[in-house]
Amino acid sequence: MTSSAPSASPSVLDLAPVVPVVVLQDAADAVPLARALVAGGLPAIEVTLRTPAALDAIRAIASEVPDAVVGAGTVISVTHVAETVAAGARFLVSPGWTDTLLDAMKASGVPFLPGVSTTSEVVALLERGVTEMKFFPAEAAGGTAYLKALSAPLPQARFCPTGGISLASAPAYLALPNVGCVGGSWMVPGDAVAAKDWARVERLAREASVLQG
Repeated sequence: MTSSAPSASPSVLDLAPVVPVVVLQDAADAVPLARALVAGGLPAIEVTLRTPAALDAIRAIASEVPDAVVGAGTVISVTHVAETVAAGARFLVSPGWTDTLLDAMKASGVPFLPGVSTTSEVVALLERGVTEMKFFPAEAAGGTAYLKALSAPLPQARFCPTGGISLASAPAYLALPNVGCVGGSWMVPGDAVAAKDWARVERLAREASVLQG
């Protein structure tokens, strides 16, 4: 995910067209949810640090779902980096970045996607040797038109747009030359998770896994 990442670590941008963005209230749901997503063809799973259950969820997926590539989202501090990597996170995603946070993610030993929403932020990351980024909040920050405009002057930057993307809008993002995948939560709707309807999650994941630009 960055030019400094070990070559043995494949880019998360290339694992699947969609990275599910998961918010879990109960860590007990983590393993069946992850198994449903993997069965549906979406192995890269971003568990956001928005709930107290997140670290336990990452730990459970990492230990019990070997085919999943579990990552941590909403990483905004050095402590988050240390805690999530210790829990088994195999990639890190932040909504934005600072020099301190970027240094910690670089030192973590796992791939990472720092969040950007402006051209200056992209250039600053390229200056630091980072070429793969999260574009957030994608729809609010200019959507496909903005990313298309970036592709000519900054072709070396690749993105995972996240924020407001749906099954209907994802193909337009995936068609862009500088987009490797998109992040979204439509395949993990809250009512399905609450009802433990893992069959529905698997079906929605399967629909997302075959999306193309």
